[in-house]
Amino acid sequence: MSRKRVVITGVSAITPLGLDAAGSWEALLAGKSGLGPITHFDSTEFDTHIAGEVKNFNPEARIPAKQCRRMDRFTQFAVDGALQLLEDARLSIDEKNADRTGIMLGVGLGGLQTIENFHSKLLEAGPARVSPFYIPMLISNMAPGQVAIFTGARGTNVVMTSACASALHAIGYAYTEIVMGRADAVISGGMEATITPMGISGFTSMKALCTRFNDEPHKASRPFDKDRAGFVMGEGAGMLLLESLDSALARGARVYAEVIGFGASDDAYHIVAPLETGQGMAASMQRALADAGVRPGDVDHISAHGTSTPANDVGETRAIHAVFGSHAKNIAITAVKSQIGHLLGASGGVASLFAAKTLETGMVPGTINVETPDPECDLNYMADGPKKLHPRCALINSFGFGGTNASLLLRRYEA
Repeated sequence: MSRKRVVITGVSAITPLGLDAAGSWEALLAGKSGLGPITHFDSTEFDTHIAGEVKNFNPEARIPAKQCRRMDRFTQFAVDGALQLLEDARLSIDEKNADRTGIMLGVGLGGLQTIENFHSKLLEAGPARVSPFYIPMLISNMAPGQVAIFTGARGTNVVMTSACASALHAIGYAYTEIVMGRADAVISGGMEATITPMGISGFTSMKALCTRFNDEPHKASRPFDKDRAGFVMGEGAGMLLLESLDSALARGARVYAEVIGFGASDDAYHIVAPLETGQGMAASMQRALADAGVRPGDVDHISAHGTSTPANDVGETRAIHAVFGSHAKNIAITAVKSQIGHLLGASGGVASLFAAKTLETGMVPGTINVETPDPECDLNYMADGPKKLHPRCALINSFGFGGTNASLLLRRYEA
C-alpha cells in the first residue's frame, strides 16, 4: 500500500508572544521576549517570580460565557486554538467530512488550576461546594472532547500525555493516522496552562526553574548559553491542521509544509534526567529520518527542544552530533523557548507551527540570550538573530520526563 502524503494546511497559536499565529510569528522574528512577572497569582513567597503568561486572552471572544466557566484554562486554549485553526485552513466540518476528521492533542498536566481551585473550596466550605463540573473540567481528554463539540469532528479523538513531548507525539500519531488512510484531516498539537502556585512550586522544588533573573525576565531563558540556570514556565497552545495531500488539493487549500517523518524513543534511564550521552534523543531523530527516507545531510534546520537546563541542552547537542556527524555544524538550530519559555505539553505544537512557517517563508528564527559560549554546546544556535536561509527540511525535537523522546520531520512543500 502506498503511503499517503500529509501536508499542513492550517496553523494557530496562543503564546506569550501573541494571541494568534501571525502575531506570535512576527514577534518571534523580531526577537521579542514574552517572559515577564507572574500575574496569575501572588508569587512573593516563591523563589521565581517570572513566567511566560498569555496576555489579554479573552476566551469569550469565541466561546459562550456559560461554557467558558465549565472549562479549565487549558481547554479554553484548545477550543480557541482549534477554531482559529479551522479559520486559517478555511475548512468547514460538515456531514460530508466529519467522520474523516480527527482530533489528536497533547497536554502535560491537564487541569491543574481546576484542581487547586476546588481543593481550596473543599477545605474552606466542605464537599457540597465542589462543582459537578469539577471532574469534566480537569481531565485531560476534555480538551479534544470540547474541540469536537465545538467543531463537529467525529473522527479519532484522543489526548496524549507524555510530559513535554505530548504535543509532538500527538502530531506524529496524527500524521500516521492520515498516512494509513484512517483520516483525511486531523486537528493536532497541544495546550498547557500550569502557571499556578502548585505548578510553579513543584518545578521549583525540583530545581528545574530559573530563579536568577527575577529582575530581568527577558534574560531568564537562555538555551545553550553557559549561564543557563533552568527553564521558565510558559503557557498557551500551538496547533496544526494535518491533511492528506489529496484532500488539500481537492479543496484548493493553502499548504504551509509537508510532514514526512516521525520518530519516538525512550531513554529507559531516569524519571526526570535525560541520558547524558543523548542516546535516546538521537534514536528518535534517527527514526524520524528513517521514516522519511532522507539522509542526515538533507536536514538544514532544527527546532531544538532547548529548555535552558544544563542536562537537556548538552544532551541534545551530543545527540545532534551523533546523528548528523560533520554536517551538524552546518545546521541552523533555533530554540524558541528562549522567547516564550517552556510550554510543557504544548511546546512541540508551537515549535512545529513555527517550523512550518520557517519552511513556508524561508526565515529561520534566532535564539536570544546565547551570550556566553558553552564549550559543550558548540553548534549554530542562530545567536545572531533570524536569517533568510530557505531551509528545505526541518526537524523538531521534544523530550520529556520519563525519558520520552519525539522527533518530527517537515519538508518545504513541492507539488
